[in-house]
Amino acid sequence: MDGHLENGVVRLGGNARQQFHDSRGYGRPLSGNEIELSRVEAAHLLFRGDLDSVDGLDFRDFFVASTRARDRFGLRFLVYADLRERGFYLSPADNEWPGPADPDADFVVYPRGKTADDGVVEHRVRVVGERESVAAEALAGYVLAVVDEESELTYLDATTPDLPGGTDYDPPASLDGLLVDDRVLVWDAPADLYEHGFYGQPLAGRETDEPAAIQLSLVEAASLVADEVLRLSVAESGDTSEKPRDDTSEGPQDDYAAILARGRAVEGERFDRRLRVYRRLRGDGLVPKTGYKFGADFRTYAEVESVSNLSHSEHLVRVLPASHRFDPRELALDVRLAGGVRKQMVFALVDDGIEWLSVGRVTP
Repeated sequence: MDGHLENGVVRLGGNARQQFHDSRGYGRPLSGNEIELSRVEAAHLLFRGDLDSVDGLDFRDFFVASTRARDRFGLRFLVYADLRERGFYLSPADNEWPGPADPDADFVVYPRGKTADDGVVEHRVRVVGERESVAAEALAGYVLAVVDEESELTYLDATTPDLPGGTDYDPPASLDGLLVDDRVLVWDAPADLYEHGFYGQPLAGRETDEPAAIQLSLVEAASLVADEVLRLSVAESGDTSEKPRDDTSEGPQDDYAAILARGRAVEGERFDRRLRVYRRLRGDGLVPKTGYKFGADFRTYAEVESVSNLSHSEHLVRVLPASHRFDPRELALDVRLAGGVRKQMVFALVDDGIEWLSVGRVTP
């Protein structure tokens, strides 16, 4: 069977509707038994030998011509062919083709054994090369099909995660801390601040039953100051004494301004984003701790009853501005690391609010 290219689509006659559309989900039906194929569908049929030619062009010539006529055609063909080989029917995500239109997707993929006529979508697929960037805020709900420089495929599933938390801990009503460099020391910390609230780290390590002091990170301390349960004094550079609050200070407001200033001096505007995410996680009943060892901002624990009986953390969280654009290599590294330590990779996208994005590898 031969096809004819007209206005960017390939028209087939004869018994094409029964042979290709009704039985195998290719193309869109026209009048009678005719169908129209997108370039990528026609190329796949040529590749398989089910179609003889398009205007006299065999697969090689039609493929080359299509790469010149359509942006990213070669990448899209590789993904289309791979998903077909995996047993899926799929359509271009265009309002002229069967299935739901989606301007941010390349293909809509139906469950195995289903077609567009069944009205069920398994995946919405976006195709990118490994050197392209993708907007973080437009990823949730899509499978990202990444084609690397050797034409191998990696599928990444982007979803909006559920982050349930069950930790119920109220810190003591009054704590005093010393702001030193990039942390805060609470000298006479009650034991449960660390043991049950999992705030900070004991200054003398984890072996003491009653730690004499707790070291808080700046985000932990800033959150406690914001809740008006932590008061600060400041250690001046080169001075071993503590500088107390003076009588003209505005109390918690001055403390909060001081620790924000220190956090911004250390991390820049990133500190404000991390603090917002930290407080959101704590407010939702999760316990965030540093994720430095995993290349993340936080690791999170859903339920903490005591540090002595602590389960593994469930998530790694990276805090990013909502305008962030991912390099696929960056995503691959994060997802691979999270999977290797049996955690879910979550991105907190911060703008006026916080949007959660989870990305993991998937085999369609």
